[in-house]
Amino acid sequence: MESYIEVTHVTKKFREDTVLYDINVLMERGKVYGFSGNNGSGKTVLMKCICGFLPVTEGSIRVNGKLIGREIDFPESIGVIIETPGFLTNLTGMRNLEILAGLRKRISRQQIRQAMEKAGLNPDLKKSVSKYSLGMRQRLGIAQAIMEDPEFLILDEPFNGLDKHGVADIRALLLDLKKQGKTIILASHNSEDIQILCDKVYEMDGGRMHQL
Repeated sequence: MESYIEVTHVTKKFREDTVLYDINVLMERGKVYGFSGNNGSGKTVLMKCICGFLPVTEGSIRVNGKLIGREIDFPESIGVIIETPGFLTNLTGMRNLEILAGLRKRISRQQIRQAMEKAGLNPDLKKSVSKYSLGMRQRLGIAQAIMEDPEFLILDEPFNGLDKHGVADIRALLLDLKKQGKTIILASHNSEDIQILCDKVYEMDGGRMHQL
């Protein structure tokens, strides 16, 4: 099968410090790929390179045939959670997503509402984001990542701050997205999340990758 994501001989350096060493991985459309590893292992840096947030020092990354950083700056249909999602905390969750959606004008208000509901949030809630729990902010980040119906998701620790019920909800959502043919890269410290959700798992250690 043709690869949807091709990471070829990718090395990433910050000045003299090498954080990724010769990473090679092919990922197919419609599968879930897990990245595991301790903090500082390189998995977040690799995710940032794949979604175009960081340039690679050596090698290349293609998503859906397009060379990231050369032919296109970012993958064309992507939803991302990397680190803590940033929101305008004095506004409601719904208003935050309306502002973000307004940047590209691709989706309707109804589609934003549906994304919030899928992530387990009430779009009519008048509470400002400053009064959200950590779990609610995480759900809002997930709603933001999925609201434009992207074909590719990069989710760095998407279960952070969620209670057992929230983890179950988001696992079910991700499995449903996989059934729809989405390609998902998922980083989690929780081996159970990785086992339940992922078709293939890669461990990062000291900037190097191997398949488990």
